[in-house]
Amino acid sequence: MPEVVRAALVQATWTGDTESMIDKHEEHAREAARRGAKVIGFQEVFNAPYFCQVQDPAHYRWAESVPDGSTCRRMRALARETGMVVVAPVFEEDGAGFYYNTAAVIDADGTVLGTYRKHHIPQVRGFWEKFYFRPGNQGWPVFDTAVGRVGVYICYDRHFPEGWRELGLSGAQLVYNPSATSRGLSAYLWQLEQPAAAVANEYFVAAINRVGVEEYGDNDFYGTSYFVDPRGQFVGEVASDKEEELVVRDLDFGMIDEVRQQWAFYRDRRPDAYGGLVQP
Repeated sequence: MPEVVRAALVQATWTGDTESMIDKHEEHAREAARRGAKVIGFQEVFNAPYFCQVQDPAHYRWAESVPDGSTCRRMRALARETGMVVVAPVFEEDGAGFYYNTAAVIDADGTVLGTYRKHHIPQVRGFWEKFYFRPGNQGWPVFDTAVGRVGVYICYDRHFPEGWRELGLSGAQLVYNPSATSRGLSAYLWQLEQPAAAVANEYFVAAINRVGVEEYGDNDFYGTSYFVDPRGQFVGEVASDKEEELVVRDLDFGMIDEVRQQWAFYRDRRPDAYGGLVQP
């Protein structure tokens, strides 16, 4: 695997329809590939608006199967075309009545390596996700991709340290955290939690947020997407809080071993003493 990986993420405004939203992300991906990126990730439910601002069964229309739905088929073709690993978050329908907030991880040859289903489902004003999604039931997989070991943790998950740790224990080198988080709700946590998770678990994190106000509510998605390294330092600048942006950065995976040897957090874990953490 390459020691330095050029990685990309996209924070995007909603276009008004799925077709143009996918078109736009495909163009961003092609530009990332022209700039040398080998892996790219998109925001939470990237091909749709953030419909969870309301509770309306009409929004089940955004759901599709994974990996055989139309969006995943296009993402598989995009991965083959660009030679990039693609992390594509969608609203998954897994048979009648079974719906998940999911990210498909697609290797650079178009192979769907698997999915991550969001574990922690919020149900608060402006984020009525329990109306739509079941909690994830596939654990915290880490995928062997063309660029290394990649994991996913979706939006509200980021407030829960346990999944971050599971990904680290499974050997993640880069974790994509696609999100839809609103200005004023927890903005002050946005540049705190993911860097802290990167430090505690000693891997790279790609934190992706939507940007702008959409048609189903007044949530003001504030962008400011970024990559952060295992020392908790931003890799390059943080993205705009108002504008759509493609972010491309070089990630030195050699830093992971360096930090794990220096700080030795994994050596000094005490799983024998943590039993109380998983008691109901």
